[in-house]
Amino acid sequence: MGAHTTTGFPYRVSRVMDATAARAWEAYTTAAEWQEWFGAQEGSAELDVRVGDGWTCVLLGPDGGRYPLGGTFLEVEEGRRLVLSMAVPGAPDEVMGVTFEEARGGVEVTIDQTNATAEERARAREGAR
Repeated sequence: MGAHTTTGFPYRVSRVMDATAARAWEAYTTAAEWQEWFGAQEGSAELDVRVGDGWTCVLLGPDGGRYPLGGTFLEVEEGRRLVLSMAVPGAPDEVMGVTFEEARGGVEVTIDQTNATAEERARAREGAR
């Protein structure tokens, strides 16, 4: 994941989506669509997609819980790659990378993330499916 790595329990999830890389990038970098993509509370997402700037949202859990989450954009390669920190209250920061690559049938979106514990990895990976 480049210079921004953490130690712990990594995972990778890739999906080919019926969209262009430009369209997937737009969905990932627009507040209203970010909410839908991540399952966040409507109106809670704020993001400024520039290196060093931040993002926040309130995730809605399958248990009905609300989980405030935020972080900083660490790398922004327009249309191709994002790396962002995730500041989870009461836990060490995590780093997530997302790449967008044209593929047969659409765009391949790949998420790489490292979590502090195996349990957090299982939850994050399930949420990324």
